[in-house]
Amino acid sequence: MRQELALSEVATRRAQQLASTPWEHAGARSSGIGGFVASVRDIWRYRELLGRLTKRELKARYKDSKLGFAWSLVRPLTMLFVYAIVVGQFLGAARSIENFGIYIFAGLAIYTVFAEVIGGGTSSIVTNSGLIKKVYLPREVFPLATIGPAMFTLAIQLAILIVAALVTGALAVGPHLLYAPFAIVVALVWSAAFAILLSAINVYLRDIAYLVDVVLVLVMWGSPILYSISMVEGQLQGTAFEWLLTLYVNSPVTLSVLGFQEAFWQPGAASAHVPDLWLNMLISVGAGLIALFFAQRVFARLQGDFAQEL
Repeated sequence: MRQELALSEVATRRAQQLASTPWEHAGARSSGIGGFVASVRDIWRYRELLGRLTKRELKARYKDSKLGFAWSLVRPLTMLFVYAIVVGQFLGAARSIENFGIYIFAGLAIYTVFAEVIGGGTSSIVTNSGLIKKVYLPREVFPLATIGPAMFTLAIQLAILIVAALVTGALAVGPHLLYAPFAIVVALVWSAAFAILLSAINVYLRDIAYLVDVVLVLVMWGSPILYSISMVEGQLQGTAFEWLLTLYVNSPVTLSVLGFQEAFWQPGAASAHVPDLWLNMLISVGAGLIALFFAQRVFARLQGDFAQEL
C-alpha cells in the first residue's frame, strides 16, 4: 500500500513538472521566413551535436587504418598524377592547356566539395534513421554535417595544389587569389541547399541517392575541368543552342571551377572567357541563399513523416 502511494506521488510530481514545462513543437515551425529563422535557431542550439557528427564522420573514414588521416594525402596525390600524366600527356589533353596538371587539379579540388556534400547529404537522413526515430533534434544537422568532412578534404587538396602551383610556377601572388574563397562560398551555399532538399526527398524515394551518384559524374564531365571553357564556347557560339552557353557559364559548379582556376592556375585566363566573373559569382551566392531558404522550407514540410517512413 505504501509503495502504491509512493508511486502515485511520483506520478503526480511528474505530471506537475510536465504541466509547468513550456510547450515546444517538434515538427515544422511556421511557414515563410519566420519558420526558416526558427529552424536556424534550432540548428545553432544543436551546434555541438553538429560538431560531433562531423568528427564521427572523419573518424569513420579511416577507422582501423594504420596510416589514418595520412590516406587523405594519398588519394589527391594519386589523382594529380593520373590526370597530369595519363590524361594530360598520354591522351594529349595538355597540348592545348598550359600547366595542365594544375588546371585540372584546381577544378577537381573545388568539385569535390559539391560531390561530397551533395552525395553524402542525400543519404544522411536514411543513414541516421536509428537516431532520428529515438529523439527529436533538428534533422537538418545530418546533411549539414557533411560540410565539415568536405572542407577537410578540400584543405588537404588545397595544400597540395598550392605546393604544386609554386613548383611549376603557375601560382602568382595578387588579388586574383580572392577568387578561391569566393568560389568556396558559392560551392558551400549551393551544395548545402541541394543536400538538404535531396536528403528529405530520399526518405520517400530511395532511388534518389543512386540517381545523384550518376548526376554527379555527369556534372564533373560537364564542367570545364578536363577541358577548357573555350572549347565549349567554340561548340555553342553561333548555333541555335547558344543560349545554353549562358546557363553553362553561370552554373554554380562552373563558376566555382573557374574561380579556382583563376586563383591557382593562370591569372586572367578564366576571366578572359567569362566577363564580370566577380559579379557572376556574387549573383550566384545570392541565388544560392534563396535556394537554401526554399530547400529548408521543403525539408520542414517533409520531415513530419520521417520516422514513419524510416
